[in-house]
Amino acid sequence: MKKRLCGAAAVLGVLATMGAIPAQATPDAQPDAQAGRQALSSAAAGLPLGPSDLPETRTTRILQPGVTLTRIVRGNADAALHWTVEMSIPGGDSSPDPDAPPSALKDKASADELAAHLKQAGFTARVEEVTTPKVADYAGGTLGWRVRVGTFDSQSAATAERARLKTAGYTGSAVFTGWDGDAKDRGPWLVDVLTIDPRRFRGGLEASYGPDLENRETTSQLANAAGATAAVNAGFFVLDPAAGAPGDPAGVGVYDGRLLSEPVNGRPGLVIHSNGRQTEITRFTWQGRVVGRDTSLSLTGINRVPGLIRNCGGEHDIPTSLPLHDVTCTNPDELVSFTPDFGKSTPQGEGVEAVLDAHGRVVQLRSPRGGALPPGGSSVQATGRRVAELKGLARVGDRLTVKASLLDQQGHPVKPSATTDILNGGPELVRDGQLHVTPATDGMVHPGDPSWYYGWVQKRNPRTLAGVDAAGRTVLITADGRSTSALGLSIVESAKIAKALGLRDAMNLDGGGSTTLVADRNVLNHPSDTTGERPVGDAVLILPDKS
Repeated sequence: MKKRLCGAAAVLGVLATMGAIPAQATPDAQPDAQAGRQALSSAAAGLPLGPSDLPETRTTRILQPGVTLTRIVRGNADAALHWTVEMSIPGGDSSPDPDAPPSALKDKASADELAAHLKQAGFTARVEEVTTPKVADYAGGTLGWRVRVGTFDSQSAATAERARLKTAGYTGSAVFTGWDGDAKDRGPWLVDVLTIDPRRFRGGLEASYGPDLENRETTSQLANAAGATAAVNAGFFVLDPAAGAPGDPAGVGVYDGRLLSEPVNGRPGLVIHSNGRQTEITRFTWQGRVVGRDTSLSLTGINRVPGLIRNCGGEHDIPTSLPLHDVTCTNPDELVSFTPDFGKSTPQGEGVEAVLDAHGRVVQLRSPRGGALPPGGSSVQATGRRVAELKGLARVGDRLTVKASLLDQQGHPVKPSATTDILNGGPELVRDGQLHVTPATDGMVHPGDPSWYYGWVQKRNPRTLAGVDAAGRTVLITADGRSTSALGLSIVESAKIAKALGLRDAMNLDGGGSTTLVADRNVLNHPSDTTGERPVGDAVLILPDKS
């Protein structure tokens, strides 16, 4: 667990509309407000969402020296938008991942056939082509055809039609057409922007996973436990127990300079150095070994359930060693190291576990694997064919050394300092000030399943974004979605607003029901899960000045 000073956040309740600072602003506050205006100056004409004539309001609040929060409200209720029923094969109401997009797209012949059957059954069905724009590594074009039934003024009316369809033997979901991503939609959108200026910021900018890696906490819990001024949710994490340990980062995780979760092969990470004095986006791979007296063995993971690799991208994964988002790959033959950060107990299962004391000496070879670790100790678990390898390396009384290091895109070792945090995410959105959207590289293109891309990339959803602008300011962005009062953003729209807000480099963090913004010890946005704020794996915290 990361140690932090706790205490109430010092929040300056200074409000300013863009372009005007109250006369009562303090000398210290005024440069901060000016910096906030500069950070958003490139978007003076409005966010690139909907037609250019939409109304847009911006309100900036100074949270502490060097930190501004700007709320942007763009557009208004659009009478052209409506509710409908989209015929689909959803994950189901009992699905452990409420963000899993439904299978909604078909080839045109199949869509026409389904629509014909629906019309024969008395339903008003239509077939619509779905296209998606070209991005840096994906050609775009026609994704497929969807089948929709009816046009309704309210969600309740669409839900009633969905029930009628279900009775007739058809499956569908009530959707709002404002979530489709049409460039002509008039909104509304709700976007919050946190800007941290290292020239004036004297607090902390850090990542926190809470008491341990394997359990989830809400962003507000993580923020309030640390006395944070503000916070947003961070990287992807395991949600379904069938995919690993819920809460465990599903990608790179470096906290206080320690590599506690291995990267998904080649995916980007948000790198925060020295409390935001320098922030960057870098793509990572990794290497790890367990070194004994006479030989060493290669690791396949750090602090995760052996055999289950969320988002794939590991060595010899099945079905792929490339990133594949929201998919749990498997590997029967693994060697995974554990630190006390994982939780109270290491994962249980078949295999063998070398338990090490605080000095790296083997104190137990336990099989089946799983259990508590000695104070300050660690372990290495082996499954499948790796069991014999570990037994040959580790004997009670022997000393083992676990080595793991990140590699950059050139394959060079990366040595984080004790003040470096790295969080996982994807896809990349902006590089060197230009749009650079990479869903194929980062596993958001599922071969043979265009419905996944449609739901996750093309459609509007709540989003959390992060990056750095040309002046070296770290920028954290949340956008509400999945409602009629906030449409959300597609991935391409996310990239466009990141660029419009002046970001030089930007990437997508976890979104959907995870998207959360906390300030003043309150959740300021509107998380989209019906159950309220979602517990997550980790968060980015803005801490007050400790001096």
